[in-house]
Amino acid sequence: MRRKHHDLQAWQLSIQLVKRIYGLTANYPSTETYGLVSQMRRAAVSVPSNIAEGAARESAREMSQFLVIARGSLSELETQLRISEELGFRKPDPALSELLDRVFGLIGGLIRSLRAKPRDA
Repeated sequence: MRRKHHDLQAWQLSIQLVKRIYGLTANYPSTETYGLVSQMRRAAVSVPSNIAEGAARESAREMSQFLVIARGSLSELETQLRISEELGFRKPDPALSELLDRVFGLIGGLIRSLRAKPRDA
């Protein structure tokens, strides 16, 4: 069954982001399994999860709130990726940065669009 969030490009790309993060963190030191790896995976999974939950809500206001949470998780992930670079666990990856930027922009656009609509709840 197809759900409303399946059609959102922000959700589709954030699923791709999750796959990239899982692949990337598979190569992190085992000492980071319960530290940075766990945090990064959790933040990445939170992005499409919150987009989906918001899309299932009854009002634009509720959806907007969940999109803000998704954007916060994306910012956490961006910070964790930077920390990973600083610790030498990964090299800068322009394609991954571009994907992050794209998802961030799409979420921001959805939030702006929803906030521009008249309140429905």
